Amino acid sequence: MATKRVGFIGLGYMGEGMATNLLVKGNALTVMANRRREAVDRLVALGANEVGTAEEMARECDVIFLCVTGSPEVEALIEGTGGILAGARPGLVVIDTSTAEPTSTVRLAARLEAAGVHLVDAPLGGTPAGAAAGTLQALVGADPAVFEQVKPLIACWAATIVHVGPVGAGHKMKLINNFLSLGYAALYSEALALGDKVGISAETFHSVIGQGRMRCGFYDTFMTYVITRDENAHRFTISNAYKDLRYLGSMADAAGVVDPLGSAVKNQFAAMAAAGEAEKYVPMLADFVAKQNGLEPKS
Repeated sequence: MATKRVGFIGLGYMGEGMATNLLVKGNALTVMANRRREAVDRLVALGANEVGTAEEMARECDVIFLCVTGSPEVEALIEGTGGILAGARPGLVVIDTSTAEPTSTVRLAARLEAAGVHLVDAPLGGTPAGAAAGTLQALVGADPAVFEQVKPLIACWAATIVHVGPVGAGHKMKLINNFLSLGYAALYSEALALGDKVGISAETFHSVIGQGRMRCGFYDTFMTYVITRDENAHRFTISNAYKDLRYLGSMADAAGVVDPLGSAVKNQFAAMAAAGEAEKYVPMLADFVAKQNGLEPKS
């Protein structure tokens, strides 16, 4: 798989690190500007090729990775004018690492399959630091044979790769995963505000929870911001979190599942987004909940 021509669209916080790993680990890489021109320039300086459209990339590449915001962006890149379908040829594999709506993923897979193209959903777990280090988690939905074909490429940026089922299963599992992590964020934020109100500082909170069984990787990055005010500790925006929780709600509705906790978590992120703080990062939810309770976040 190392000899395949690989394309990458979506060179954001996660995508640039992933694409860099693909390139430095021996793959011929083609990139396209989406939002971050400077990321393209850095990769071209390392030896990547640049194209102007997804259609052009589809003509040149054997595998294309997408790492964009969500389903509307994925659909536009695949089906839109100058999109992947316009330049696709049989045998091309498209790997969507975004967090997307499973219904859209399954529909796109069917349309691509009609053109002889395979779609793989491989949403991510981890942080931009993990993307740069090549230690992300990938939750992969794919035909077993296609999974084995692309696994070596995914391994360039993921230390943990789980084949969770057919196309669409990766995005389903990712939404459940993000429900848990963002649920933690809402719980931590409310617990910290309650603690502050009753005389338990964030430092005391951390001295207990940070040494107990409830500690986890998400807790560590969340609390790094709370304790040290490092704004880059976990660069995942409120707007992206809110989007993922809306997708989760749609999946629950389609499955006929009662999801009161999912709705409560979603509404907390909706409130912060509506307050004009959508581009802040998830750990900053602690500050938002503090202000809701008449508390002043630490500076």
